[in-house]
Amino acid sequence: MTRPRTTVSLITVVRNGEATIGQCMDSIRQQTVLPFEYIVVDGNSTDGTLSVINKHWWDGVKVISEPDDGIYDAMNKGIRNATGDVVGILNSDDFYIDSDVIAKVASAFDELETDSLFADLVYVRPDNLNHVVRYYSGAGFAPHKFARGQMPPHPTFFVRRECYLKYGLFKTDYTIAADFELLVRFFCMHRISYHHLPEVIVKMRTGGVSTRNFKSNIILNREVLRACAENGIPTNVLNVYSKYFYKCRELFVRPA
Repeated sequence: MTRPRTTVSLITVVRNGEATIGQCMDSIRQQTVLPFEYIVVDGNSTDGTLSVINKHWWDGVKVISEPDDGIYDAMNKGIRNATGDVVGILNSDDFYIDSDVIAKVASAFDELETDSLFADLVYVRPDNLNHVVRYYSGAGFAPHKFARGQMPPHPTFFVRRECYLKYGLFKTDYTIAADFELLVRFFCMHRISYHHLPEVIVKMRTGGVSTRNFKSNIILNREVLRACAENGIPTNVLNVYSKYFYKCRELFVRPA
């Protein structure tokens, strides 16, 4: 395979993730085209996370381990340290579905005049990683859907690093929905271009912070409304909560 011209920087943020960070790192190390650089930002873990990172480390992995002000502050640290053409973020609970993901993503950026790319993901049970709970597709996404609280799957999102330099990083005063706000800002305020890669590239364990409990969902939707208001997207509470009808459908649809 010809190595793509586009260089990809990958970032993983983690805190006390010793149970999953090894698989996350292995899914990257097994890529047929390794990322140009891989940055692991550890939030001063108190369990065995650093030992696992060291066990799965390879030449080309940069580890930053220090206290931070939350997940979005950690993501920003990774972005500030990235030097590749394109930046992707893979959560420590997630992993790539096969070994060709980075090759496909980088080749797509080579071939397309696009600022960003996203694909599809599946949620899986933590105790059975082959059991698909929900299929989250980026197909059919359009910026007007932000008003309904809908967004492309962020773990599948890759964007040219220059977009972060021009339009800013994650807002750290958001608790859960800074990824939503960033995508609204990029796609609606600054109208960056995008491409959908029509395939599943990430497996994501259920139980993330945004879906953990009822209180988390209340906070999430408040922040979604705030993000829309800050970026000039007209919407309301009923409109935002309508996204759950679409999420229910995702429980029954499966990838082709």
